Amino acid sequence: MRALRLLAAVPVAVLIAGCAAQPMGPDRDARGQARLAQALAGKVAGRPVSCLPHYRSNDMDVIDSDTILFRDGSTTYVQNTNGGCYPSGTSVGYTLVTKTIGGGGLCRGDIATVIDTGSRFFAGSCSFNDFVPYRRP
Repeated sequence: MRALRLLAAVPVAVLIAGCAAQPMGPDRDARGQARLAQALAGKVAGRPVSCLPHYRSNDMDVIDSDTILFRDGSTTYVQNTNGGCYPSGTSVGYTLVTKTIGGGGLCRGDIATVIDTGSRFFAGSCSFNDFVPYRRP
């Protein structure tokens, strides 16, 4: 039982250490800026929402280690995570694994884990903030 408690504490410690090592706020390069600008062109930010009731992983676009876009029809939700999800700012070779608590959608406070698809080892994690919807006026 004691080993189980210790094992449960390890991911929390790793998450805290990962968040402390990451700069606060998006730190994207020119390519990431261009991709984000293109995805949001002609759209206006709406009031942030705490949950996405439905999402499909094939409608997700990783801009950089801190910024993930979720598309739902004509709406694009921007997620600026707490701490960088992806090591070295790239999503190539990594898979984002999310665990939802309660409902079937993603919500503020949910923790995402990143797995290296080659080695299948833990590569990082982050938690979600509010989702900012962008829509055409």
